[in-house]
Amino acid sequence: MRVLITGVSGFVGGYLARRLAEGGHELLGLGVQPAPAELPLATYRLADLTRLEQVEPALGELAPAAIVNLAGQASAARSFEDPSETFRVNTTGALVLLEAVRRAAPRARVLQVGSGESYGPQPPGTRVAESAPFRPVSPYALSKAAADTACAAYAEANDLDLVRTRSFAHTGPGQDSRFVLPSFARQIARLERGAGEAVLRVGNLEVTRDLSDVRDVVAAYVALLERGVRGAAYNVCRGEGVRLADVAARLTSLARVAVRIEVDPARVRPVDVPYLVGDPTAIARVTGWRAAIPIEQTLRDTLEEWRRREASSPPEAAG
Repeated sequence: MRVLITGVSGFVGGYLARRLAEGGHELLGLGVQPAPAELPLATYRLADLTRLEQVEPALGELAPAAIVNLAGQASAARSFEDPSETFRVNTTGALVLLEAVRRAAPRARVLQVGSGESYGPQPPGTRVAESAPFRPVSPYALSKAAADTACAAYAEANDLDLVRTRSFAHTGPGQDSRFVLPSFARQIARLERGAGEAVLRVGNLEVTRDLSDVRDVVAAYVALLERGVRGAAYNVCRGEGVRLADVAARLTSLARVAVRIEVDPARVRPVDVPYLVGDPTAIARVTGWRAAIPIEQTLRDTLEEWRRREASSPPEAAG
């Protein structure tokens, strides 16, 4: 199957491309930045997903059988700094892509990747299902909720084959250090090299998240491309909550030096979601997918990756 990935040069895109290639699929890419040379792409086109005049001819040329839309602004923290750009990329971009699909590839299956953050705060001890209303608290979450709702309506009105995800927090080796787990791992790797006082600086740790490994998440996307029900939305999540305080404690226990944890006010978001855990029943029932990689392995692998990165950087960079 010819599969087009938008945003293929991002964190999740690389993992998904390799997973699809292992399954024998032909990989196509579309994005605003050149794709990494090591990705197994048959064809890549530069295009701004918010510009129909660029996306439509690219789809007509590439003729994909399926499209996974990973393009977007993925940081909730950054969305507070630039909400209009977050909406332009995440919401407008998703609708422009569907219009290009309607015109140039109307039989293609589209997997629109959304966010579990769209659900907003949930009662502690519960698991939120796909039938729950959206209650977003950040511009990022709102942009993803708007894209989810608008794409569902647009696809139904134009008879397009759309499947949506509400993907909960996922991480792993290769993620940018703007995000929580790689930020912790990078700091620890630097502290192990003697870079300053042995303090792990964190934001709000009194939150509970449903955290999966990116390698599990891309397996879910492949399963949904193959077996997801047209028009449906699926939570992609583990179905278990973990406190960020516990994640930080587990990582510091793996450190090769004694590390103290301190809250840095600059790292605390203006608004946060105290508790958010998803219900993965629907995706498990339809595809058989379940998160399989333990959190402990994700933590170890991510920390080891940052140790390798720091070991290969000049001493002054570690400081």
